Amino acid sequence: MADLRKLQNGSDVRGIAVEGVEGEHVNLTADAVNRIAQAYAIWLAKRLKKEPKDLVIGVGHDSRITADALKSAAFAGMCGQGVSCRDCGLVSTPSMFMTTVFPEFLFDGAVMITASHLPFNRNGMKFFTREGGLEHEDIAEILDLAGSLDVCDGEGAAKSVCSLTVYTAHLRDKIKSGVAAEDYEHPLKGLKVVVDAGNGAGGFFAEQVLKPLGADIGGSQFLEPDGMFPNHIPNPENKKAMEAIKSAVLGSHADLGLIFDTDVDRMSAVLPDGAQINRDAIIAMIASVLSEEHPGETVVTDSVTSDRLQDFLENRLGMKQHRFKRGYKNVINEAIRLNKEGVMTPLAIETSGHGALKENYFLDDGAYLAVKLLIAAARAAKDGKKLASYLEGFREGFDEREFRFEIAGEDYRSYGQQALETAGERAKAMGYPAVPNNYEGVRISFHDEHIRGWLLFRMSLHDPVIALNMEGERPGDCGRMIDAVKQWFAGFDRVDISCLN
Repeated sequence: MADLRKLQNGSDVRGIAVEGVEGEHVNLTADAVNRIAQAYAIWLAKRLKKEPKDLVIGVGHDSRITADALKSAAFAGMCGQGVSCRDCGLVSTPSMFMTTVFPEFLFDGAVMITASHLPFNRNGMKFFTREGGLEHEDIAEILDLAGSLDVCDGEGAAKSVCSLTVYTAHLRDKIKSGVAAEDYEHPLKGLKVVVDAGNGAGGFFAEQVLKPLGADIGGSQFLEPDGMFPNHIPNPENKKAMEAIKSAVLGSHADLGLIFDTDVDRMSAVLPDGAQINRDAIIAMIASVLSEEHPGETVVTDSVTSDRLQDFLENRLGMKQHRFKRGYKNVINEAIRLNKEGVMTPLAIETSGHGALKENYFLDDGAYLAVKLLIAAARAAKDGKKLASYLEGFREGFDEREFRFEIAGEDYRSYGQQALETAGERAKAMGYPAVPNNYEGVRISFHDEHIRGWLLFRMSLHDPVIALNMEGERPGDCGRMIDAVKQWFAGFDRVDISCLN
């Protein structure tokens, strides 16, 4: 049981699925996946008050080299519990959730075999019901149950279904109705859009969504699935990946570039001049697109967004920002909570590129974010404008830094929390009180002549680390913040702040 619990990564399961990286040994075995899949079926049956034999569960995967072996193990486990299994093949994570709500399928549950942007040797499992992705507590319960089960080799073959075909038709219909072009079937005619799938599962977006709608997809790259990821890490937060899509946009004189992570639940973009629309900028862009239909409503973000973003959302767009904890499930769940309380919240989005819209089941779907950008781009073109007009008034950052302080010792979380609290008290004593109503860590904004900018230090979600993000508005501001941080953490010898030197 203990070994399987170690595979939990927040609301997902992740592990090492194949040898090939020195010092990293397989812990996500076929047997482990078999038992976890069984446990998910048993858990889901209990949740839905059904017998496992009455369940229909779909399984899909991204381009990872271990996908087929782990999928076979999952089917063997679930078939052993009597489940009717559906093989969705190579798909995106969001499309797997949609199999639970599309009338063509209405699966009781869905499993996606993926480890997002992690290296080739990793893999994992994401689980869905019609209510969305599972929570941390659900995964813990499933892994505990899996630890008590034996491996089984269930008889019965999974039935193959073309779920991605239905999903891509759904995306095309959204674009057609959203643009309402004179040539209704080809709303993207005249737009050149390049896609970088990073050899993950996202190549379908170019061929099955953009091209049929009339877009020129020349210059698109790395659309072929290859689980060794030979060109760059499929991660919109990765600098090499963003430079790759920027180069493709500039080289092909495209109107827009889109880049997805491996399983297409995250997205970033590049404008014709090479401007990278990621991190704060992707939040600003999507919020700006939505602001026309949702004036004055609230956007939930993660905690590491800049003061520039808050200024743009609240003073330029007239919306409200609700900063919350890191972790895409935290951000999404907070948006759902606010809506239930009557606070209209159309968007939950992280700087990582995880974005979920109320209109789309609060599903973090990179392809759906891309759809919203494409509709905006086509509408802007009809009005003689450019997509960049949605970012008018959004200031670029001057100097951004990120540091990680490792914490030694067993009780690292309590020690780290004590260090954070003391640092906050010392900052206040120097005339820099923490920003109120901050849900994670300690955030400080600087507005005097000595320092202008902001910083946030917080405990990492999973690691013995204090993360520090900062942004200065002028030359030397980050250096002055670093000097202050050194004073605030003085005496906490187990917190390694040597990276500041």
